[in-house]
Amino acid sequence: MRLRPPAVDDEHEVLAAQRELGEEGFDFMLADDDQSWTDYLTALVRTRCGIGIAPGQVPATMLLAEVDGRIVGRVHVRHELNAPLRAIGGHVGYAVLPAYRRRGYATEMLRQAIDELNELGVTSVLVTCDDDNAASIRVIERQGGVLEGSLALTEDKRKLRYWIHT
Repeated sequence: MRLRPPAVDDEHEVLAAQRELGEEGFDFMLADDDQSWTDYLTALVRTRCGIGIAPGQVPATMLLAEVDGRIVGRVHVRHELNAPLRAIGGHVGYAVLPAYRRRGYATEMLRQAIDELNELGVTSVLVTCDDDNAASIRVIERQGGVLEGSLALTEDKRKLRYWIHT
């Protein structure tokens, strides 16, 4: 499995992933609805470089996880934390398409995302997940995540906060 930036030829497959994960209430692309594919790719480059990002956003890198020429997921690597990311979002967000789950891809995606952050000088990585997401808890703990605590989102839902020190 390798992580790579989205390319022009990925449009159909990424849009299909967006539709599929959208049914689960998950935003695969993290894009504006009215954005063309070309504008989306340009925005990703600008966000990675920290150019013209909106207030409240931070520089971040979007990478697709690819296995044998197929997109199996994506990882969003935030280069730094602002207050909302420090509370809830963390440095890394990832998603694996349903057909590719339980194959170790999320674990490898997180490992490579941590490597990306290390190259940026980040040595303490915050990764969060919902308290009912057992698969994500396992992924984070496999990468050395240490539970710092949790934050109540609603009366019956909490966000777990893990630190991975590299």
